[in-house]
Amino acid sequence: MTIHALIDRLIAREGGYVDHPADRGGATNWGITTAVARANGWQGAIRDLPRMRAAEIYERVYWRGPGFDRIATRAPVLAGELFDTGVNMGTATAIGFLQRALNALNRGQADYPDLAADGAVGARTLAALDAFLARRGKAGEAVLVKAIDALQGERYVTLAERRPANEAFLYGWLAGRVS
Repeated sequence: MTIHALIDRLIAREGGYVDHPADRGGATNWGITTAVARANGWQGAIRDLPRMRAAEIYERVYWRGPGFDRIATRAPVLAGELFDTGVNMGTATAIGFLQRALNALNRGQADYPDLAADGAVGARTLAALDAFLARRGKAGEAVLVKAIDALQGERYVTLAERRPANEAFLYGWLAGRVS
């Protein structure tokens, strides 16, 4: 699936303008918060953010910026999952989940050196991913997606347990995926 298709599915799921009283992030449009829109040059009301501008932010900030485009050339389904996780939890968290999963699946560093879970896609993370995929193939990509889903789900449940107002969002968080 291309980034444009991923963004289209994400925007369809997020919908237009939303201002839920329990959402600490405040009002959103197309899933983009006011803070993110402002950080990316939008000065108008979030309600007026054009869909095309939201799509540009998603591609630049949540796809190319963290390097998910480089992961997509190796493992497109994994890149889609990282994009989804990055939009919802931050790109550094998504990458950290990948790095943790690669470390845990590394058989005691038999396949590649363990990674620092630094939340950045760099040469070492890509080399570890390449080595993992060379050993495990397409089935390995599916296992990484499952591991990231598990880490993401655990984080969502913890957020709802720690802040009961987040229970309003838990079902949607767990049900929603773009990949």
